[in-house]
Amino acid sequence: MVTMESDAQVALRAASAGAAVVREMYGASLTRYEKGGGDFATAADIAAEEAVLDVLRAARPDDAVTGEESGAGGAAGAGRRWLVDPLCGTLNYAVGNMLVAVNVALRDAASSAGIVAAASADPFSGEVFWTDGAGAWVRGTDGRDARLIPSAGSRLVDLNLDPPFPHAPGFRAVELMAAPEFVAGFRPRVVSSTVAVAWVAAGRRAAYVTDGGPGLRLDSVHFAAGIALCEAAGCVVTGIDGLPVDEGAGGLVVAADRETHGVLLGLVGGGT
Repeated sequence: MVTMESDAQVALRAASAGAAVVREMYGASLTRYEKGGGDFATAADIAAEEAVLDVLRAARPDDAVTGEESGAGGAAGAGRRWLVDPLCGTLNYAVGNMLVAVNVALRDAASSAGIVAAASADPFSGEVFWTDGAGAWVRGTDGRDARLIPSAGSRLVDLNLDPPFPHAPGFRAVELMAAPEFVAGFRPRVVSSTVAVAWVAAGRRAAYVTDGGPGLRLDSVHFAAGIALCEAAGCVVTGIDGLPVDEGAGGLVVAADRETHGVLLGLVGGGT
C-alpha cells in the first residue's frame, strides 16, 4: 500500500537510509566488484543501494526503479521511475575520502518537469539536500530544513576530471582549469562526486562543470537528483553547448547565476 508520504519525503528518507549504510561501512575492508574501464563498485555501494530500494519498494511498490548496481526493475515503460546512485564517489570512498553522495530522484512522465522529487545525501556531514520540484532545501542533523540559496560569491568552480571525455579535443576540463581567463575569475576545485552539484544549489560553489554524453537529466542515476535540486533552487543548468541537458550534445554547466553561467559557457565553447 502506498504511504501518505509525499514523493519528496520518500526520496529524502531513502537517501538517508543509503547514507547511513555508507557511513557505517566507512573504513572497513570492502570487496570490490570490477565493472571494466577502471570503474568498480564496493560492498558499500551494493548494501547502500539495497537500503535505498527497501525504502522505495515499501513506500512506492508500484513504481519502477533503476539502480546503478542492480539495473532496471519494473515495467520498461513505467510512467514513474526512481533513479538511484547509492554511492557517488566510489573511488573517493574506497581510499578513505569522505566526499561522496547518495542520490535518489523520481522521474514522472506525466509531469512537464520530468524529475518531480529528489534527494542527495552527504553521509558524513549528515546533511540531505532535497526538492519537491518547486523548492529546494537542506535538512541538517537537527532535522530542520533551510532553503537553498545559490550564490556565485565564492568564485569556486568544481570540475569533473574523470574520463571519458566525449567532447575532446574541443573541450577538456583539465584545459579549462588552466585557461588564463578561467583562473582570472574563478578558483578550480576537483571533487569527483555529484555532491558538488548540490553545493552549487546551496551557495557553496559558484558552478560545476563536467563533460559527458547526452541524456544527463531524464535517465541518469548520477545527475538527475543534483540537476533537479539546482533547477528548483534557481540555478542555471545547461549542457556544455548551452542547450537544455535533454536536447544538446551532453555535458553539464551548472551555475549559481546567469552571469557566471555565461562566462563559463563561453570558456568551454558553448557560448561561441
